[in-house]
Amino acid sequence: MKKQNNGFKLGCIALFLGMTVWYLFPTVQWMLEQRHIENMPAVERAEYLDENRERLQNIREGALSLGLDLQGGMYITLEIGIAQLVQELAGDLADESLEDIIRVAAERSDRDRTNFIDEFVREFEDRDPNAMLSRYYRSDSENITRRSTNSEVESYLRGQQSNAVERAMEIVRTRVDRYGVAEPSILQQGNSRLIVELPGVDDEERVRNLLRGTARLEFRLSADADELNNAKTQIVQYFESEEYREQVEEESNGNPLQEVLDTRGRSNYVSGYAAGQDTARVNQLMSMEDVQNLLPRNTTLMWGAQPFAQDRGMDLFELIGVRSQIEMTGDVISEASVQFDQSTNAAEVSMTMDSEGSRRWARVTGANIGRPVAIVLDGFVYSYPTVQSKINNGRSSITGLGGVAEAEDLVNILLSGALPAPLEIIEERTVGASLGEASIQAGLYSIIFGLTVVALFMIAYYHVGGGIADLALILNIIFILGILAAFNATLTLPGVAGIVLTIGMAVDANVLIFDRIREELRAGKTLRAAIDNGYSNAMSAIVDANVTTFFVGIILYSFGVGPIKGFAITLMAGIVASLFSAIVITRVIIDYLTREKTATISFG
Repeated sequence: MKKQNNGFKLGCIALFLGMTVWYLFPTVQWMLEQRHIENMPAVERAEYLDENRERLQNIREGALSLGLDLQGGMYITLEIGIAQLVQELAGDLADESLEDIIRVAAERSDRDRTNFIDEFVREFEDRDPNAMLSRYYRSDSENITRRSTNSEVESYLRGQQSNAVERAMEIVRTRVDRYGVAEPSILQQGNSRLIVELPGVDDEERVRNLLRGTARLEFRLSADADELNNAKTQIVQYFESEEYREQVEEESNGNPLQEVLDTRGRSNYVSGYAAGQDTARVNQLMSMEDVQNLLPRNTTLMWGAQPFAQDRGMDLFELIGVRSQIEMTGDVISEASVQFDQSTNAAEVSMTMDSEGSRRWARVTGANIGRPVAIVLDGFVYSYPTVQSKINNGRSSITGLGGVAEAEDLVNILLSGALPAPLEIIEERTVGASLGEASIQAGLYSIIFGLTVVALFMIAYYHVGGGIADLALILNIIFILGILAAFNATLTLPGVAGIVLTIGMAVDANVLIFDRIREELRAGKTLRAAIDNGYSNAMSAIVDANVTTFFVGIILYSFGVGPIKGFAITLMAGIVASLFSAIVITRVIIDYLTREKTATISFG
């Protein structure tokens, strides 16, 4: 019976060890590939990466993933613009009073770290206890009408806030997955924040633009050329007038607008152009109330997304006049892909609209032949092509992009969908690769030191039995890494701490067993009987302690975030591996060494 049991145990050990090697093999292979690539000259490295891209990608996907603290990358806290969402939900019903309430509530929410909806409703009712929120908010789907109470509207707004957060998390996750980040972590924090961890990211600005891009795609008609040019002339004259100088209390013979904006344009639909560093000053001047009153009705000015030229090393951007009315939005886009212009080979984004969008696009283009239509994304004009003929197939393109990477990101954003509200990066930390390597090195040293101390203690105190426990301990660490690789878990710095903790816990079971064996030997039992009784008597205490700790790991994993989850995963893997090592592996080795009746083993 004992031989049959040991045969089963040997089979389990071989199976467990074989699976561990299988799952850890891509990790070892990836480490060897990285070392090989780092030692190659730059030209050969580029060729090697290009020729073996798919194979290396497959190896990387199977390798044990390292967390942000070990691999380096970006840690970003995003906040959803709930204030803007609440204002947009009011739509055309919003007035200056509501906008002021939203502004005050947003300032108070930011200052006191409170929920915006609470502050908004409190400020609204404090100003007029009899006022009705339903004056501004209606929803047929949610049954919010003119007769809805403030509490019903408040519940509606809270529901919209919750939906916006969930939608934003889904969109951010889709964008990150399309970007190709390995093992990203995206978690909700509070009522309006998202925590995003992106290991291995090296293009930080590109990631920022990807996460913040609201993908508000709009199609707008260009402003009336004659009205725009007349307004431009009047605005230039205004900044030269005494009225302006009196308003700003400034004595100057120069024109402050023309100092930063060249009012000559490449077309009649352009109010001028300015260097990138001067656009903020132009916005400040053009936002003055007197200047806004000089602009044609239903007209707004927007900057081009990309520079159209350079002057003395500075990028120049056009200020383009478009209609305030939005003809169509990006909701009608069903497909998007990166294409290349046949004449210039420049990257552009080709878009295909759904049936409703195609019908509306045909109407817009058919009614405006010979007139530009601006394609606006997130408040910037990417292109304003002149309509040559009616477009019936629902196809259009976004040109003027900064390269293939920007085109790919734009396709990503369009296909992922528009964010329900803008995202603002309120915290950002970048962990360098060198710091990650230092963390790995420190963690490795701590594991080696802990393993050495425990191993020496076990040998000194339990002699041969301690040496057997040490062998099981080494296999235990290998098993932990294999379990993490099998479940596609991410090894983090707290995970390394979990491994160090497991080293101490792993020998705990053997300490209980060996002390039981020593008690049985002192009671006069034979070695074989002492071993059998030692394992059987210590089993209940071992199982109780480890099962309790395992449940603690489950609780930590279920309710913890970030580093706590990483620690919990490693802790649970360590418990499973240590139980197997202490109960099965050491027993098989001891049974083999005591197979002869005259055999002896020292347990100290």
